[in-house]
Amino acid sequence: MRLPWPVRPALFFMHEMRASPLSFVVEEFIPMNLTGNTILITGGGSGIGRRLAEELHRLGNQVVIAGRRKQALEDTTSANPGMKSLALDIETPAAIRSFAAQVAAEFPSLNVLVNNAGIMRPEKLLAQPDGLADAEAIVATNLLGPIRLTAALLPLLQKQAAATIINVSSGLAFVPLALTPTYCATKAAIHSYTQSLRYHLKATSIEVLELIPPYVATHLMSGANDPRAMPLDAYIAEVMGILKTQPTPPEICVENVKGLRFAAESGKYDATFQGLNAARTDGN
Repeated sequence: MRLPWPVRPALFFMHEMRASPLSFVVEEFIPMNLTGNTILITGGGSGIGRRLAEELHRLGNQVVIAGRRKQALEDTTSANPGMKSLALDIETPAAIRSFAAQVAAEFPSLNVLVNNAGIMRPEKLLAQPDGLADAEAIVATNLLGPIRLTAALLPLLQKQAAATIINVSSGLAFVPLALTPTYCATKAAIHSYTQSLRYHLKATSIEVLELIPPYVATHLMSGANDPRAMPLDAYIAEVMGILKTQPTPPEICVENVKGLRFAAESGKYDATFQGLNAARTDGN
């Protein structure tokens, strides 16, 4: 997130070689500002979305969470006085359009969008039900939803002196878990879309970041009770530390996810894929 100054910093080339063999070409952003923003987080009533919302709320931002589960939204806002919530059916195009209009009317200073809402369901590709309801819901929520919402809110974000879009993908975008094929495919698509969006917006005051979580202890796929998952508080703490770096990296990767994110670049893709999927034959 950039400081809300009407200044466009110069471009420079930075080669990030410490974490991986990848070299990133990024912009020299104004030092990260984590306060004084108006932030919309989809899927903000639980899991990563809720904890991220709470941390940003504590730092003095106006945080607005959105989602389909009214009770989860109310529980979160009740525990965090001053935080706001709005209902959003991310699967429905018409609902997204009306939601964007509501956001523009009620929060005209919105300058940060976090596309976090997502669903993850196991699928048996050899025994799929007619209609492919799970697969279609996953695509609508995880991929079409962020694309539609970003498009709907871009005019508002462009009015701000500086703005940020954060798309949440997954380590599974880079090495898929075969148990959840459509989920992994949508996250891979979000990664690709984010790269293109960043390119399209490079001459604007909107920066585009990608948050790439590892397996985190949330209720997504029963991870909250899995000792193999990274503790949620530890994950959020590391993410907040990365967000404070200067310049903020375009891909926000905690240490636990780098094995997946850089599997191909490090020549370990096949071994990582086999190891990941052999370890998850239990259906968890």
